[in-house]
Amino acid sequence: MRIQIHLRAAGAALLLAAGTAFTPAWSQQLAPSTPPVTAAAAQVSQFKLDNGLTVIVKPDRRAPTAVHMLWVRVGSMDEVDGASGVAHVLEHMMFKGTDKLQPGEFSRRVAALGGRENAFTSMDYTGYYQQVPANRLGDVMALEANRFAHSRYSDEEFAKELEVVKEERRSRTEDNPRALMFEQLRATTFIASPYRRPVIGWMGDLESLTAQDARDFFQRWYTPANAAVVVVGDVDPQAVLALANKHYGGIKTHAVPERKPRPEPVQIGQRRIEVKAPAEQALVSLNFRVPKMTSLDATPDNDDALALTVLAAVLDGYSGARLDRALTQGPDRVADSAGAGNGLLGRGPQLFSLTGVPAAGKSAAQVEAALRAQVARVAKEGVSEAELNRVKTQWVASEVYKRDSVMGQAQELGHNWIQGLPLDTDERLMARLRGVTAAQVQAVAQKYFGDDQMTVATLLPQPRDPNAKARTAPAAGARH
Repeated sequence: MRIQIHLRAAGAALLLAAGTAFTPAWSQQLAPSTPPVTAAAAQVSQFKLDNGLTVIVKPDRRAPTAVHMLWVRVGSMDEVDGASGVAHVLEHMMFKGTDKLQPGEFSRRVAALGGRENAFTSMDYTGYYQQVPANRLGDVMALEANRFAHSRYSDEEFAKELEVVKEERRSRTEDNPRALMFEQLRATTFIASPYRRPVIGWMGDLESLTAQDARDFFQRWYTPANAAVVVVGDVDPQAVLALANKHYGGIKTHAVPERKPRPEPVQIGQRRIEVKAPAEQALVSLNFRVPKMTSLDATPDNDDALALTVLAAVLDGYSGARLDRALTQGPDRVADSAGAGNGLLGRGPQLFSLTGVPAAGKSAAQVEAALRAQVARVAKEGVSEAELNRVKTQWVASEVYKRDSVMGQAQELGHNWIQGLPLDTDERLMARLRGVTAAQVQAVAQKYFGDDQMTVATLLPQPRDPNAKARTAPAAGARH
């Protein structure tokens, strides 16, 4: 199982993870009896079962394999204070048995089919997947449908797995100074948004989490009306629809609970934190509040979000981009590494981030100044058409390479569904990005990077305890 947090690099922004997940601006909903909506370029079909479950199918017949993914539009942002981490812990518990399966039996059966499987949790969603020979698709559908409808586990099994998750938090966050700093930075950047909480949860909340908390979360959010099945591979859409009706169609549904808006207050002053932790090098990261893209329509916020994504790519979207050249190369280098990223999509508020690791003899303050200077340079001088063309060429190539993977295609379709985006998002988004102008990039560099819009975190390295014992890796039950 993986925890996904969408502080993506600019070059990965087109993966539409984020994070990378909002109330859909619009969506395509069809009854099983009506012809599917089909994106002509991609031949993707979308259906809706009577119980509200969305089914998305994309044939790819290059190999006799199929990816089956169950996406649930619920993540850590849907938790309540005091129960952070419950979405991720529940994802772990979904492998611990059903009314028909014993703990661990789900995974053993998938392996016996010649398949592989896992799951992931983000702020915006939770997903479960299997990749199997195409002729065993019905078998994994039956397994996943049973788990989705009838997850079962004892209090004792929950307590045991909770210790696995707590150890995961210790090893991957509390013993990782950079991860600890980014966690603190996010908690400082946001006040009202649930994005302030870590996906894995705060340790204090994990200590008091109960099996009933996870069961209640499951009952509230795991309903066909809040889920989608995505299948990509050597399959026929109508045959997949028939299998989905057979295995998922009988699952009882209920309305998705109302999600209250939790808008983030306007930031009215600079924020700074320092994080002291045992580390070899300092690290500085700057967050700026920026608009997100809520649809593919041309609106001021959508246009700015796209231009910010292009700005991030100009700064850090390819080898030898501006940050690399200006901060990490030559006799005046100030950083060992530097990066930029923009959160294009998400159910919650998004950020533009700048990050750098000071070179030997250089300070975090010098790196911070150098990072901001590169944005200020774009604001003053703009960007060249050659830079824009290089960025856009890189993106077009990444879209082509992405289609080599059935798993990558399934992930893309699932991410788009989470965001309420249409089936032909890939093509339309690329067209929108290709239309971003140098003037738009310069305008957003001038607009969103003031002192009062900035939150800064600095990692201050501390001496390591020579007597500290190395922590063991998380137990196998973590599945990460």
